[in-house]
Amino acid sequence: MTTNGNPGAEAIASLLQELDSGQVLTDPADRWAYGYDNSRRQALPAAVVMAEDHQCIVRTIAVCNRHRIPLTVRGRGTGTAGAAVPSDDGIVLSTERMSRILNVDPDNRVAVVEPGVINNDLQRAVGAHGFFWPPDPTSASYCTIGGNLGCNSAGPRAVKYGTPRENTLGLRAVTGDGRSLRTGGYTTKGVVGYDLTRLLIGSEGTLAIITEATLKLVPMPAQIITMRAIYQDMTSAAAAVSRIMAQAVVPRVLEFMDGAAIRLVRESAGADLPAEAGAVLLLEVDGDASTVEVAAGAVAAASAGTGRIALETARDEAQVQAIWASRKALSPALRRIAPKKINEDIVVPVSRMADLIDALEMMAADYSVTIVSFGHAGNGNIHVNILGDPSVAGESERMQECTEAMFRKVLALGGTLSGEHGIGLDKREIVALEIEPETLAIMRQIKDAFDPHGILNPGKLFPQSSAST
Repeated sequence: MTTNGNPGAEAIASLLQELDSGQVLTDPADRWAYGYDNSRRQALPAAVVMAEDHQCIVRTIAVCNRHRIPLTVRGRGTGTAGAAVPSDDGIVLSTERMSRILNVDPDNRVAVVEPGVINNDLQRAVGAHGFFWPPDPTSASYCTIGGNLGCNSAGPRAVKYGTPRENTLGLRAVTGDGRSLRTGGYTTKGVVGYDLTRLLIGSEGTLAIITEATLKLVPMPAQIITMRAIYQDMTSAAAAVSRIMAQAVVPRVLEFMDGAAIRLVRESAGADLPAEAGAVLLLEVDGDASTVEVAAGAVAAASAGTGRIALETARDEAQVQAIWASRKALSPALRRIAPKKINEDIVVPVSRMADLIDALEMMAADYSVTIVSFGHAGNGNIHVNILGDPSVAGESERMQECTEAMFRKVLALGGTLSGEHGIGLDKREIVALEIEPETLAIMRQIKDAFDPHGILNPGKLFPQSSAST
């Protein structure tokens, strides 16, 4: 292969020497297929490495370091912030062939997996032993464990069971300069050294590439009770969320939809919701068969109060599916009603949810855009969808101005700018609104310690406008 001094071509030639030919994809059709994620951004990588084991990743990183070629790790590309979009002419490293469940250990409530394992495949495997792994993002049927860890993606069950950071005991990984390391351990307690496990989780592949994860499992509950509480407005629903989270029983799931979301699913999917409904809470309570009814009763009582129109409890699987049908219809409906959607996953303290929803209603009017909100009410993680039509003069600008106003309001309420979607490319320039310069500088030093040549997922997480700070 003639390289003519081209670093990318030289790197590909080296990869073809280091790895099996079937592990390096260079056909443009293959490269385009690995150049995008669910952010709808896309770039053409110079090659795609289909990693099959830890040593393959070690060799790939060594080549990229030698030629100073950017390397972006990728699971199944379900992320929405652009974290898996490669640098132009960089290398993509796919972990989808690293899909082995290495061990399921019921006695110690542990599973050891490779990063390419699909979330639902893991759930089925450990479910056969009576366990589950708590993180359950919406894309669980096709997202990978490595992707879940890379963005700390959690899902509805996080309100009771926590995020991947709380449910991962240890990792095996390769740093940006090619060092293999193990973090954490096989036990639920341990304070030896710095907690590098939690540092790597959520780092979006900028510090190291995870090659193995030791996960903490939870026994499956004997029973789950599903309920739907309907309110006349979001203020009433938010007050109910605060009451629910202030009492002793923590619900397994506590989701919400605002009035705009209700109108959308009623009109587009025929959802069975009363005309006066201004907000909905979807609740699950789990536990032992002898206590779950009492627990559900406590949550139901806390949900009562001014503005609650109705409370429905599912008594069979058909009713459970009916209760969740409106929530499942929401995302497809959003894609149909507007050509462009800005989807943000901000978080505010639970007690400030009503303040944010009120502010969003005013912003929708002020900027002449449509805003639909839903999400994980139990931890204040709200998915805010700002909808519009770029073909309408000035609408894209108004959508962006509205988004920036929302971010400022979130921070004023004591919140954070991303709960589980991550930063990637899409949010990197707003990071400096939340993180002060001194802290950002330390984060950059950590990046340099793990990845001194800056090859791992460059251009992600950090604001480029303040790169010198």
